[in-house]
Amino acid sequence: MLSIEFLLASGIGLLIATGIYLILRARTFPVVLGLVMIGYAVNLFLFAMGRTQVNAPAVLTETARVSDPLPQALVLTAIVIGFATTAFIVQLALRSRYESGSDHVDSKEEATLTYEPREDEP
Repeated sequence: MLSIEFLLASGIGLLIATGIYLILRARTFPVVLGLVMIGYAVNLFLFAMGRTQVNAPAVLTETARVSDPLPQALVLTAIVIGFATTAFIVQLALRSRYESGSDHVDSKEEATLTYEPREDEP
């Protein structure tokens, strides 16, 4: 049977791998999605640092098993910051598309081979 730690670590690894793949694309929208996925992976990593436990209260009580509330607070803060930075990156991508007329990350289209006749040719 698979443990929750293995599933969580696999999910984090899959999100990081997908995010890196998307960041390496040449268009701005996949780059933004890649950054968002890496942000989600970091949030899951921060949450996993609190030792994932099932049916454990988040505050200190008289029970033997408790979960640490600090990683949960860090994840909630990271979600808000991640949403704000994602909105800012989308705005930058839209502005770059407006200014350059292209949605490529380096503002250059792929080289297309078009034949244009010279002026001295008939």
